[in-house]
Order: sequence, then structure tokens, then C-alpha cells
Amino acid sequence: MQPGEFIANLFAALLLAAVIAGIFLVFGRPLWPQRHAQMVILLPLDPATTGSVRKVCFEPCLPPRFDLKLAPQRPLSNS
Repeated sequence: MQPGEFIANLFAALLLAAVIAGIFLVFGRPLWPQRHAQMVILLPLDPATTGSVRKVCFEPCLPPRFDLKLAPQRPLSNS
């Protein structure tokens, strides 16, 4: 292999690497997807309603629905 061919192959490999890197920079997506944490929002507990078991009720006497004003707002997503 002559020195000219070696230099030409080296430049071709560098050009190919630059093109592939440029494609990833332009489209901006990683090779594997990002893992997103799944959040569970816990409401503030009211011990008077969540822990009360009366003799009249065979199951815990919970309200039929909860007030949405007690729940904190959902954080804004970046995507």
C-alpha cells in the first residue's frame, strides 16, 4: 500500500465518521430512547377519613370521591 492510498483511506474514514456524527447532530435523537421516571403523586392524607372504621361500615368509610383541589398540579412536561 502506497502512502497516498493510506492517506486517502484515512481521509475517507474521517469523512464518513464526520457525516455520521453530523446526521446524529442534525436529527438530535440518541441511539437508544431515554428512560423517563414514572411519578406517583400522593395526596395529603386525612386521617379522619382514611383511617376511620366505624361499626356501621364493614369496610373503611371513605368518601365516594375526593376533592381535586387537594391534589397538587401536574408538572409541565418538557416534550
